Amino acid sequence: MKFTDSDYAANKSAKGIVYRFADETVEISLTDYLRENPGKTESDFAELKALSDTDYYERDRSHYRQTWKNISLDFMGDVLESAEPSPEDEIITLPEQEKALTQKHELAALALNKLTETQRRRYLMYHLGGKTEEEIAALEGVAQQSVSECLLGAQKKMKKILSNA
Repeated sequence: MKFTDSDYAANKSAKGIVYRFADETVEISLTDYLRENPGKTESDFAELKALSDTDYYERDRSHYRQTWKNISLDFMGDVLESAEPSPEDEIITLPEQEKALTQKHELAALALNKLTETQRRRYLMYHLGGKTEEEIAALEGVAQQSVSECLLGAQKKMKKILSNA
């Protein structure tokens, strides 16, 4: 709604007192007011007009305070999609997530058990221990090339086992 379309703006800019209804807008002029109210004066009309302006202004401000933060849900599309899940959603999906994680751990353990002892040891030192190929080679007293080939073989075997599962 434009400010100029508000009841307050219509009443404030009119010389008379404006009443808006669902199907029509009526303006009571000073002449109409005095004709309908023979015992009243121009100052009574001015007082009523000021009261009407104040009332419309307060309603307009109240409406603004209630709705100024409102935004369309269509506008919020991407924001809503990227919002954090509610605690209820997390509780509902938690058992499913735990089950999936347990299955992944079991599958990883199965794949690790298919490696040779040397492949498993070097794979774990490299991926979980954070050791470089050079550090593993120095610890085991072998060439770095040997560690590199062993890790490559372990990786291929792990990939094959996990893709077949």
